[in-house]
Amino acid sequence: MVLSGIIFCFVFSFVFGFLFYPVLILLFGFVVFLIVDAIQLFAAKTPFEIERNSEKRLSLADENDIILNVTNRTKRDWQYELIDELPAQLQIRDFLLKGHIKALGTKQHSYKIQPKSRGVYTFQSVNLFLIGRLGVLKRRIVFDIKQDLAVYPSVMQMKAAELFMSSKIARLHGIKKMRRLGLSYEFDQIKQYAEGDDVRQINWKSSARHQQLMSNQFEDEKSQTVYTLIDKSRTMLMPFNGLSLLDYAINSSLAISNIALKKQDQVGLICFSDKIGAVLKADRRQGQLRSILELLYKQKERDLEADFENLYLSVRNLIKTRSLLILYTNFESSYALERVKPILKKLNAMHLLVIVFFENTEFDTLLKMDGEGLEWNFRQILMEQAMNEKVAMANELNTIGIQTIISKPEDLSIQTINKYLEIKSRGLI
Repeated sequence: MVLSGIIFCFVFSFVFGFLFYPVLILLFGFVVFLIVDAIQLFAAKTPFEIERNSEKRLSLADENDIILNVTNRTKRDWQYELIDELPAQLQIRDFLLKGHIKALGTKQHSYKIQPKSRGVYTFQSVNLFLIGRLGVLKRRIVFDIKQDLAVYPSVMQMKAAELFMSSKIARLHGIKKMRRLGLSYEFDQIKQYAEGDDVRQINWKSSARHQQLMSNQFEDEKSQTVYTLIDKSRTMLMPFNGLSLLDYAINSSLAISNIALKKQDQVGLICFSDKIGAVLKADRRQGQLRSILELLYKQKERDLEADFENLYLSVRNLIKTRSLLILYTNFESSYALERVKPILKKLNAMHLLVIVFFENTEFDTLLKMDGEGLEWNFRQILMEQAMNEKVAMANELNTIGIQTIISKPEDLSIQTINKYLEIKSRGLI
């Protein structure tokens, strides 16, 4: 803008000659001021320090905080811009932070990233652009603070589900309080009867001895076996909100495993596709959850059909006691279900099988959109048929004694936890 004004004045000096030398002096002064600004801008060798901080493990599909700490080591204030070279998986190409920092001061910048896939995310250099007083010159300083961060299944969602389980606001987050329909065989103790205790559990013999009402107290059965079976075949590649069905299943599996371990149950894991992948025998030792987390982190999709016969053989050889099997898979047609139904019946005969279906939320979104014409009506009919077919498949499985869950991908963890609590309350395993 200043240079444009000077050029404009030079043009006028052809008409008004007396303007030439004042404008020349103005140009000279501008150049001198620019040189002084450049000297101040590039004088210090290391005028700034930058440090990047974050959690050691990032959570899949959650907003993770990344913090940049900027330290000014000079004795003047600065305007600056920051560009952090983000991981390629994020595909963010317009990242820019602006700030003002005082002399010898420190400034903190925080931003969030939401990774949509598991794996190693590499953060490259941080580029700092110092801006001169005129705003004409910028000095780029590159801070080579390369950092590799692993994106694991969502530990945040796991902790949130655990917190909701133990809080009074659990119902607000979709977690249901299950009423016990029977008693386990795990007798705990005889205690003094208190108001609100079940009158059916009054121990009359003990009450007569103590001359006051005494009640039997039971505790939930422990060390029951829970296995999560995760299908990694091509049917689980379908994305919703940028996240594949496999990743939704992995996040849910981690959450339900944590809850089951808190309930003192033994938890195991089997991943399969055209062949059996990761297998972890059920246990409730201290490091079991960490082992599950590491195995889930390493799982990859496969573009092949799932081999349920191989799964049946593995379950029969590995799991010797009656267990709860939570199978994460996706059947988009009744034909696909009919092919594997005999195997599912055999699994349910040996164990308690729960099959998790995924609801296609894209159909709901499209059905709410306005449209007209024969083609739109035809598509609408097909979408409604597909939605009804999935409900019919679940009802068909229920009639042969196989438990089912039809859930939106984002509600999967809560729905699975509710089903687990229901099964525990009914004493089905």
